[in-house]
Amino acid sequence: MDRRLSAALILVTVVSAGIGAAYMARTQPQSSGKLTLVASFYPLAYMAESIGGDKVEVTTLIQPGIEPHSWQPSAGDLVACSDADIIVYNGADLDNWLQDDVLPSIDTTGKLIIDTTQNVTLWRNVQQFEIQEHGAYDPHTWVSPHEARQQAEAIYKALIQKDPSHADYYTARWTTLSTKLTTLDASYKTQLQNKTKSTIFVTHDAFGYIARRYGFQQESIVGISADAQPSTETLVQIITLMQQTDTYTFYIEPGYSDIYVQTVKTELQAKTGKTIQILELYHMNGSQDSLDYIGQMEKNLQSLHEGLGS
Repeated sequence: MDRRLSAALILVTVVSAGIGAAYMARTQPQSSGKLTLVASFYPLAYMAESIGGDKVEVTTLIQPGIEPHSWQPSAGDLVACSDADIIVYNGADLDNWLQDDVLPSIDTTGKLIIDTTQNVTLWRNVQQFEIQEHGAYDPHTWVSPHEARQQAEAIYKALIQKDPSHADYYTARWTTLSTKLTTLDASYKTQLQNKTKSTIFVTHDAFGYIARRYGFQQESIVGISADAQPSTETLVQIITLMQQTDTYTFYIEPGYSDIYVQTVKTELQAKTGKTIQILELYHMNGSQDSLDYIGQMEKNLQSLHEGLGS
């Protein structure tokens, strides 16, 4: 037998056994009458809970703080997806494992499968090695209030389609969330309009959508994936760019290692004698510092306002 075919059969057997065990171990589902929705990660779960309220039971696949690019589903995750009425995922090459591994393994009959960025204008990834590793698009749409609102609207429409009897309830809650995101978008535009700097320096390339929408550029130590390793050449380039742009603020992401930022800080201070300011920008892949998704967006605006000299 072909070695690859043999390995594939073994994998199918192991996964099937895991699913069977998970079904046996799970508690009997409650007949609560709620819709069951599975979200690939925290921002989408937040949107679903904000709109769905007590009419929807939301399960999040990727736990907070886990890098979504390289996450792999367990047998229990397949069971959750199999039981769901609606499955929502980011798309834009972030969570391809759902399309590649999860959906082919479950019966999707009667389910709504929602790619929340399907109607979002996506920015192409220009780095060839990143395209090969993580796909053709920058997936970090949820970081921007404008794109996030479009993603939330896709979830709202799915809830209406699946549960039209509660349309008024969902509409009222969607209106509240939509207003928050629209207001945030306007605040970003207003507060970052008169900035004195045009570039932010960040740990990884996660803030492209807000940079383009609100009129600045980002330079990152690593690319699309936060778990990548930078080269010495890249660190030297970042230090040089910060000197050339007379920018001495660096943004780190809570929950991720700042070892490379500290290297840049030490070298840049030694070269220039300048004090390097370290601020935080949230990646928003989980509740942090007692801040939910919207709270982290608001905090990001404060940090950008300070670092860009607005």
